Amino acid sequence: MMFSMASCNGGKSNETQNVEQEEVGGMIVPEYTLNELSTVDLSNFPQDEEGRYIIFDGKTFNGWRGYNREDMPNAWEVVDGTIHIKGSGAGEAGAQDGGDIIFAKKLKNFELEWEWKVDTAANSGVFYMIQEVDGQPAYISAPEYQILDNVNHPDAKLGKDGNRQSASLYDMIPAKPQNAKPQGEWNSSKILVYKGTVVHYQNGEPVVEYHLWTPQWQEMLDNSKFSKEKWPLAYELLLNCGGENKEGFIGLQDHGDNVWYRNIKVKELK
Repeated sequence: MMFSMASCNGGKSNETQNVEQEEVGGMIVPEYTLNELSTVDLSNFPQDEEGRYIIFDGKTFNGWRGYNREDMPNAWEVVDGTIHIKGSGAGEAGAQDGGDIIFAKKLKNFELEWEWKVDTAANSGVFYMIQEVDGQPAYISAPEYQILDNVNHPDAKLGKDGNRQSASLYDMIPAKPQNAKPQGEWNSSKILVYKGTVVHYQNGEPVVEYHLWTPQWQEMLDNSKFSKEKWPLAYELLLNCGGENKEGFIGLQDHGDNVWYRNIKVKELK
C-alpha cells in the first residue's frame, strides 16, 4: 500500500542540506547530508478524549512513509487493524522493497503510545528523534526502544546485562523490570520525551529513564556500539540527538521478522 501524498505539505522532495565535516574525538566524521522530504500536519489527525493524536487509523498508512523516501515500502501492510512488517527472513531491511518507516512529523516533546506483538524469534524497534540522513539507516541518528521476542531471539543474550531485550534503550540501558509478554501476545508501550528526559514504559511500568545531551548520555554512547571509535558518524549524530532543533521523527524498524503494531497515538507536550 502506498503512502497518500494528499496528507503532505510543503511539497519538498529529494532536497538535501550539506553538513560540513567535523573532528570528533580526534577522528574525522564523514561528510553527510540531511534529507528534506515532505511532512504532515499533526492537527489533521483525530484526537481522543485525552488529547492524543491517533496517528494510525487501522485502515491506511495516512501520514506514514518510508525512511528517506516518499512512498511506503511494500514489505509493510495494513492488516486487521495493525501495521504489519511481513517477515522476509532476510534480516534487517533485507526484503525486496523493505526498509524502515516513519510517521512524517518531527516531534520535540511528546508521549508516544502503542501496542505490539512479535512472532517467534522476531526483532524490531521503535526509533525516535530520527534525522533522515542520506545513504544511512534510521538508527544512525535515533535512540531505539527495542522490540524483541526475549525468549527465542539471540539478541536477548547479547549486549550487556540484558540491554538488548524488549523495551531497553538498545545496547545502552536494560529495561528493568523486564515484564514483556511472550511472543504472540500484545504488549503496551510508551515513550516520554520531555526537554531531554526520556522514559520507556512497558505494560504499564516505567522500565528505563535517562537524559539526552548530558555527560550521562555521552558516557553511554562511549560504551556502546555507537562509540566514536567504532562509528564516528553515528556518535556525532546521537550525541547531538534531534539536531539543532532537538526534534525528529518516530519510526518502526524492518528487521526481516513478523511484527505487528496497533493503537499508535502521540501527544505533544509544551
